[in-house]
Amino acid sequence: IQGFFTGASVRPGLRGSKTLKSIVKYNFRRSFSDHFNHLRTFAFNDEAGLLMGTYPRGNRPQSPFPYCNEVMTGFEYTAAIGLLYEGELRDGLRCIEAVRARYDGKKRNPFDEAECGHHYARAMASWAAVLALTGFSYSAVTGKIQFGNPEGSNVKWFFSTGEAWGTVRITHLKKGDILAELKVIHGKLRLTEFSMKEYDTRIWKTAITLHENEDLKVELKRKSVIRGNV
Repeated sequence: IQGFFTGASVRPGLRGSKTLKSIVKYNFRRSFSDHFNHLRTFAFNDEAGLLMGTYPRGNRPQSPFPYCNEVMTGFEYTAAIGLLYEGELRDGLRCIEAVRARYDGKKRNPFDEAECGHHYARAMASWAAVLALTGFSYSAVTGKIQFGNPEGSNVKWFFSTGEAWGTVRITHLKKGDILAELKVIHGKLRLTEFSMKEYDTRIWKTAITLHENEDLKVELKRKSVIRGNV
């Protein structure tokens, strides 16, 4: 049952990806035109979405999981983000796209993804998609900031912390190195380390602070990959 999936990874490297793929296989519907829903209708006609629960092998109980025939964006986002963290980019984005198509500003209010009432907070789980896609993390305690690896693409990503928000532009250089340009658009950002997945880490012995409209350029070398016995 998709509704009980709550983690970014069920079992990383083992059954997580398979579980999430099964959720998409059995719960994702491209159309609700022939779907019976005995409760609330958050998707209908030719809209797409991820059902809360299905019984693909039969044996559906007389009193099934109460919300099985519904879609709820908070749970759809949770499953989609799990897919993104497991590297299933296509399926993860497909689930998110289905939600956004339903709340496109024409059919429904894009700022009011209803569940048990209007402006339901669970839809804010969607923010984790930004973290999954960019690999962003930051600790205000240690001053360490980290981003993921865009795998050969030059990108510009948004980031935010408790005291600042801004962008990071990542450009790939020769020999596999990268140039990261961090810009604070609002607030202030304290840093002691800047790192990216599969690249070396830039460390400052004394913490630095970027203020509004200040930027920082950091060039990082790709980490060496050692194969075989050492």
